[in-house]
Amino acid sequence: MLSDIPSARLDRFESTLASPSDFDRFWADTIAETRRYALDVTVTRAETSLTVMDCFDVRFNGWGGQPIAGWLRIPRGSTGALPVVVEFNGYGRGRGFVEQNLMWAASGFAHFEMDTRGQSAAGWRSATPDPVWAEAHMPGMLTKGVTDPRSYYYRRVFADAVRAFDALSHLPSVDPDRAFALGTSQGGGIALAAAGLSDRVRGAIVRVPFLCDIARAVETTEAYPYREIADYLRIYRDREREVVETLSYFDGVNHARRASAPALFSVGLMDQVCPPSTVYAAYNAYAGPKDMSVWRYNAHEGGGIDDDLRAIDVLRRWSDGISR
Repeated sequence: MLSDIPSARLDRFESTLASPSDFDRFWADTIAETRRYALDVTVTRAETSLTVMDCFDVRFNGWGGQPIAGWLRIPRGSTGALPVVVEFNGYGRGRGFVEQNLMWAASGFAHFEMDTRGQSAAGWRSATPDPVWAEAHMPGMLTKGVTDPRSYYYRRVFADAVRAFDALSHLPSVDPDRAFALGTSQGGGIALAAAGLSDRVRGAIVRVPFLCDIARAVETTEAYPYREIADYLRIYRDREREVVETLSYFDGVNHARRASAPALFSVGLMDQVCPPSTVYAAYNAYAGPKDMSVWRYNAHEGGGIDDDLRAIDVLRRWSDGISR
């Protein structure tokens, strides 16, 4: 699959997804409800054998006042407050060990990696549970609470992401006025939501994003995680209307329409996990300044190290363009 629609049409592709009439009110109420709880940020130096970074275990209260973990990595010997990359993880992944994922701090940024509640797989540990009950759902998180936007799993995750940016002013060596969201796949979807929901996001790196034009993705690919939704509706055939309505509150297309910070997207035209048209649906809807890295012969891995190197360059330019 080079692309799910002819590549010449991708630049003009627009999603038919409509925003729920109460979308903005729903999210304003969700964030206000979340912010009623004290952040209670704690920062504890992490024991590590690393010699060129200072690392900290960070905890803060996210949705429902529930504790969320994160790692803060700072280049050792840096002076003053640094621009900070707030990273969100891919599907199923926790924050892992503090010694993993060192590129951003090694490139001179403060790096705050938020744990994703209830997710841990493929060697990436998590320190954050999701203690919220939900009715029966498919294995994974995509259908957890999916019949009601108020109970849906990603309501909590997106609120956690907003609170991660709220917490930055409490962290050492961090400049909260130069704070950027970054993520790949699920992390890209969370970064996109953060850009739409928080005015503290000054730029977003959105790589092969998941959770965009979700209804189209379910009809276009049989790959997981989107397959979880089809698996669910195969059993709960009478719940399609509620599921589709719920997902529209969390779709990256609707969050992109409300984002104003500059953004760098990436897409793999052979991606069967997040079909290219769904990435372009969010990109073309994005309201702020934007650019796209297109990897014609890559799948869900996107541009790999080339994506990383371009992101470093863009983040530095964004940081230099913001008054210190």
